[in-house]
Amino acid sequence: MRLAGRTAIVTGGASGFGEGIVRRFVAEGARVAIVDLNLAAAQALAAELGDGVIAARADVSDDAAVAAMAGQVREALGVVDILVNNAGIGHTPRPLDELSEADFDRIWAVNVKSVYLTARHLVPAMKAARRGAILNVASTGGVSPRPNLTWYNASKGWMITATRAMAVELAPFQVRVNAINPVAGDTPLLATFMGEDTPEVRAKFLASIPLGRFSTPADMGAAAAFLCSDDASMITGVAMEVDGGRCI
Repeated sequence: MRLAGRTAIVTGGASGFGEGIVRRFVAEGARVAIVDLNLAAAQALAAELGDGVIAARADVSDDAAVAAMAGQVREALGVVDILVNNAGIGHTPRPLDELSEADFDRIWAVNVKSVYLTARHLVPAMKAARRGAILNVASTGGVSPRPNLTWYNASKGWMITATRAMAVELAPFQVRVNAINPVAGDTPLLATFMGEDTPEVRAKFLASIPLGRFSTPADMGAAAAFLCSDDASMITGVAMEVDGGRCI
């Protein structure tokens, strides 16, 4: 129960890594707002997890939507102690000069602009309270890029740099900012990154992970719960690989 009495927002919380983080946060005693474009999925998960868990729909790349979501969560659950920027999208592997401008703009809006927008609407209250924890879900792609995923890799590299800059600026307010860098996980996004989901392609990806398995939502939930708890009270500005050794 390391997060008892805390209120957390998890964006992209209705599935994949976000769902794993939500489940672990609830198990650790937190009140949680599951923020997702798929409101029905968020509502179903909230209903399963019970009291102290709410669902909210928001496009995290839209300023007005993020502002409205922040207000909704504060009204329902109180002051937000923990923010997890998990919502993100990728693109199918393709040469860097062939990705469409529309796809590039969407990747940047969801993976990059969203971090700015949630900070804009949630950090002021954390600064005033002189407490808080922010976790950005980046990627091993931001540290050890795979070819043909250049613009996705770049967006996650930006997130890692933003994490470190945010940590330095917010430290005087006792707000900690960290990131996790997941390796490929067996989630709905896996097929996007692989291009095609076949045993041969899976074997190729697994060959790059020394521990020999894909990551899971539970792996991310465990890492997130630690970094957002008082057990990590002296840790800020870290981008922790949760990658089975891929970045070694």
